[in-house]
Amino acid sequence: MTRRVYIETYGCQMNVADTELMLGVLRREGYEATDDPAAADVLLVNTCAVRDNAEQRILGRMGEMKHYKRPGVVVGVVGCMAQRLGRRLLEETPHVDLVIGPDGYRALPELIGGAVEGRRATEVAFKPWEHYEDVPLVRTDRVGAFVTVQRGCNYRCTFCVVPMTRGRERSRKLADVVAEVRALADQGVTDVTLLGQTVNSYHDGQADFADLLRAVGAVDGIRRLRFTSPYPTDFTERAVSAMAEVDAMCEHVHLPVQSGSTRLLKRMGRRYTRDEYLAVVDRLRAAIPDLALTTDLIVGFPGETDADFAATDQLVRDVGFDDAYTFKYSPREATGAPHLPDPVPDTVAGARLERLITTVRDVARRRNVALVGTTHEVLVEKVARRGGLLQARTRTNKVVLVDGPGEWIGAYVWVRLSGTTGSTFTGVPVPAGKELAIMG
Repeated sequence: MTRRVYIETYGCQMNVADTELMLGVLRREGYEATDDPAAADVLLVNTCAVRDNAEQRILGRMGEMKHYKRPGVVVGVVGCMAQRLGRRLLEETPHVDLVIGPDGYRALPELIGGAVEGRRATEVAFKPWEHYEDVPLVRTDRVGAFVTVQRGCNYRCTFCVVPMTRGRERSRKLADVVAEVRALADQGVTDVTLLGQTVNSYHDGQADFADLLRAVGAVDGIRRLRFTSPYPTDFTERAVSAMAEVDAMCEHVHLPVQSGSTRLLKRMGRRYTRDEYLAVVDRLRAAIPDLALTTDLIVGFPGETDADFAATDQLVRDVGFDDAYTFKYSPREATGAPHLPDPVPDTVAGARLERLITTVRDVARRRNVALVGTTHEVLVEKVARRGGLLQARTRTNKVVLVDGPGEWIGAYVWVRLSGTTGSTFTGVPVPAGKELAIMG
């Protein structure tokens, strides 16, 4: 009898890729995926540990999972939060049977079998050799694909729990990455995003990040290539040249900065100053015309003064980010920041966050309004949430809503940007052969 598995995914693109990996591990043992938790024999929650509110939300969701528990049904917590808390999760949530970290997914079938027989278990050992090369992923997106090229992180930013949940940095062999991308292209995938915690520090012992971009970009059938997330000062000249010269490379970089204050960056354990970050921005924009830049920003970090915050707010204006993920600082156990002096009151951090969000939106709106009337090639990804429209994306990562048939999903079409909300666009399809005239 076929057993069904339900996986609920939280957090970053790496977790999305890991969910596809777990589905691949379990499919080899005869499991089928289901979108209905009530119909599942195995329920797994793939977790994020980057911020406390994410963990609290997941703990609340785990409480709801009790309603699906019945004899023979296994409930597990997997991913970064599982790695961070380990056996504590078993002790604090009696209805949870399994707690498995990112390096333990190969053991899922065996541990599930033990849980059915009443043996609760944790598997949170780091395995620095594990890349799951023999596991065929079950892709959840038929238009684009995430390809993990690197796991773990060697940096020790004082706010970040990732080194404790993902282990030391290690990179896959270039040939293995290219083989995976070639197989995706053979299946019709044309849009690939390379994933790593500090993806541009990729090095397999022989090939570096520049080699990786050139090799993947040369795979026949790949029309769009992206990566996330890079570390600002890990861009070598070779890597920037590859980004500029590889035709498939999209004109968008997500470049986390965290703060615009050099003093605060030092407290965060970041390995660059404000001026060094801006120099990286200048290098990238000089090499790649029309580059879109997005970033991550934290407010309320211990010791942040009004002047520090003002420097961050001004950096958004100086760089002209196309968008930013903005967060209040969240203390993480086993990191250095909670031990720093001068914590910022939550009310102050909240007010700063609101001001920063306003600045980000204002800057993004001005940039987006200036694009209205221009013409772009978009990849149609899926049916949008509103109005029966289709959701598409430009090479610069702008989301465009287009009126068209469902057969367009997975196809490239040219559109003229007809309007913007300030964040997303509406687009009008351009008849074939007319796009160059309109652009001119």
